[in-house]
Amino acid sequence: MARRLDAVTRRDSLVRVGQFGAGALSLPTLLAGQQASAASNGAAKHGRAKSCILIYLWGGPPQQDTWDLKPDAPEGIRSEFKPIATNVPGMTFCDQLPQMARTADKMAVIRSLTHHSNDHVHSVYYTLTGRIDPTLQGALRQRRRTDFPSLGSVVSHFSPPGSLPNTITVPSPVGHDGVVYSGTYGGFLGPQHDPLELKSPGEVNGPPPHSLDMPEGLNAARVQGRFSLLAQMEASQRELDERIRRGAGSLASFRDQAVRMLTSPSAKAAFDLDRESASLRDRYGRNEYGESILMARRMVEAGVRLVTVVWSYVCPDGNVANVWDNHGGTGSLGGISGYAMLKEKYCLPPLDQAYSALLTDLEERGLLDETMVAMYGEFGRTPRINKNGGRDHWGACQSAVLAGGGIRGGQTYGASDAQAAQPKSNPVSPPDLLATIYHGLGIDPETEIRDQTGRPYKISEGKPLTGLFE
Repeated sequence: MARRLDAVTRRDSLVRVGQFGAGALSLPTLLAGQQASAASNGAAKHGRAKSCILIYLWGGPPQQDTWDLKPDAPEGIRSEFKPIATNVPGMTFCDQLPQMARTADKMAVIRSLTHHSNDHVHSVYYTLTGRIDPTLQGALRQRRRTDFPSLGSVVSHFSPPGSLPNTITVPSPVGHDGVVYSGTYGGFLGPQHDPLELKSPGEVNGPPPHSLDMPEGLNAARVQGRFSLLAQMEASQRELDERIRRGAGSLASFRDQAVRMLTSPSAKAAFDLDRESASLRDRYGRNEYGESILMARRMVEAGVRLVTVVWSYVCPDGNVANVWDNHGGTGSLGGISGYAMLKEKYCLPPLDQAYSALLTDLEERGLLDETMVAMYGEFGRTPRINKNGGRDHWGACQSAVLAGGGIRGGQTYGASDAQAAQPKSNPVSPPDLLATIYHGLGIDPETEIRDQTGRPYKISEGKPLTGLFE
């Protein structure tokens, strides 16, 4: 054992000396782990949805000002926005979402998503993992390997490896003030199921854990040279290589696959928005949100099973804002009201444009039926409008939107009370919502995964909303 550990230590030292990017070096392990999981667990039989795009509206969008307006509520609760008709009789959205209103026939709006927390960190974890970690309440801490894995990482665990990782986050994960939030990566499933993160969030130093970018000055020839060095070092670790070979093929094969991902034009092409027409890019919007959502479409088209689009904004002063957190009065955003925030370039206008473009684009390409699109945040907003012309945190009721992947469009599920404060019928928990996404992807929510100690967990303790599907 000591000899084997010494060999590994020497190898790690050499890797650090010749390091050309942590993400690139970790890709062979990521790929090996994906195939090992598929071999040991059996790749899940695909359902109607082959892929999922999760648009995560970090900060918590107001249900009363988007998809669940209450025009008869009293002043101070009633939205400043007006309801408008959609292309589905009887279904209304807010007047800031006219393009989305024209695609309502493709959408299912859940108006009764509910949970107990008004805290960002805790609620992000709950809505992305379906699990409650009481130690997170109000605690901003780095994600840990004991965390329950995120939705995307669970999907990765039950998916065979392809030319790209099975879960990708764009443009960056949830994070600020030096911390990337718990619930956004592989947790106890290990780094092989971490999402490919193209960049770190603002205010967080260090590279993302798995990146396709090569550092400045490093070309494909030098990558090949580094991998030759790795081949020499790995030759001295026959025992480790044999163990991996028995479970999932040789490490060399995954190294080769990683090289292809890092250097081949076809892999890089999947990330090249310039290959899209100017008119299509205009339809999505020439901004980070439109381009991230267009990138997500390109990713699922290339075979990625789950792409998470995290919605945030880097303010002019460099601070990261979770702009759906529309209390109003945010200094980094000029102290404007919550309603003014919603009408800005970082909230409802780009969402309306990019989301409607995505559904139309997927349909035109014949991909909507096999691509589920899920959209929600960590919680909703208070019924009462605050002194800054915004709304505060409210976990008790929020809306979520599903489309594609066999979801029957033009429907609502559940209902909120007269102030959109509490579910009135058919309450839906975050575990139920995640179970619905797993179900749509052909993964049984009752399936178990195990932590580092071998303890089993169902991937979701919720029940899928099977009635939403055609």
